[in-house]
Amino acid sequence: MGSRQYSHHHNHCINQLNLKKKKTGWVLVISLVTMLLEISFGYITNSMALLSDGWHMTSHVIAFGAGWLAYQYVLYQHQKGKNINTSKTLSYIGFINALALAAISVTIFIECIDRIYNPVLIKYNEAIFVAIIGLIVNIVSAKILHHDEEHSDNNIRAAYLHVIADILTSALALIALFTGLYFDLYRADSVVGIIGSLIILNWARRIIVQSWKEISTQSNNNDNEK
Repeated sequence: MGSRQYSHHHNHCINQLNLKKKKTGWVLVISLVTMLLEISFGYITNSMALLSDGWHMTSHVIAFGAGWLAYQYVLYQHQKGKNINTSKTLSYIGFINALALAAISVTIFIECIDRIYNPVLIKYNEAIFVAIIGLIVNIVSAKILHHDEEHSDNNIRAAYLHVIADILTSALALIALFTGLYFDLYRADSVVGIIGSLIILNWARRIIVQSWKEISTQSNNNDNEK
């Protein structure tokens, strides 16, 4: 009976890992296509707004790629019959992704501070167009990555927060851009960007702390077993 229960639990875990890998893979493809379109269109139209958003999307492509590879690695080890600490492995990737998210938020914060003191002419129509595309893409990605908390892990949680952060920044950007367009408040986008970066940084901090606790707990358990 115990063997059957273990087999059922093991198969359930494998199915969950496969599902998460597929979801992360779909978001990776969507983000990659969006990144290539934004960068290409940015060069064609000489729009720095499109280029910057496209290169920003590159960081997410790297994060989702790392997450997909993590699930692939864990599944490969299971197929080989090796005893691998799945939770610890995925927590490591979640920890790294959260650090990347924190780095992005700090970069945005610094750029926004610089823009407040050195405002530049904003191509509002193109920027609004990009923000709308980004918002739609990230809403679709968030829908794909959404997972029950019961079956969640720090890897997919970090990936999910990546797109939620982008939804927030795209929505805030639209508010700021429309405000700047209709009321000539050029610094509105920088102020809103600072608010968004601080919110993202707080989310990243939570994932970093949570992932590190999981890694430490698993390491202590392994030491105790020895």
